[in-house]
Amino acid sequence: MSTRTFRITVRGVFDGLSADQRAELVARAEEHDVLRAAFTPEGHLSYDLAARAAFTFRFRDTGEEEEDILTATERAEEAARAWLTGRGYGFKNLRSSAEDLSLAPLGKRQRREATRRTV
Repeated sequence: MSTRTFRITVRGVFDGLSADQRAELVARAEEHDVLRAAFTPEGHLSYDLAARAAFTFRFRDTGEEEEDILTATERAEEAARAWLTGRGYGFKNLRSSAEDLSLAPLGKRQRREATRRTV
């Protein structure tokens, strides 16, 4: 059986931040810039408080079965909650989406390369 790779995105909105919390997030904004966003096992947080109070965590996880994506999504949501609550950041509207990369459609270039390998 092959290992499947999952990409999980957990989104939400900061809620009830104190002035100190907001200042802390603004001071660390460069390391959480969307241009540095990546899907990582530990999760990567991105936000732009100057634009809006929304945030996004991006996680990468793996599993053996298609159904493992549900467990991976639960782990990602729990990790996001733990990160936020561990720092005392209020949040709301937490929601997630997940993609099994083994089921993702191939791009034009990948289809061409796959065709060359089979011929």
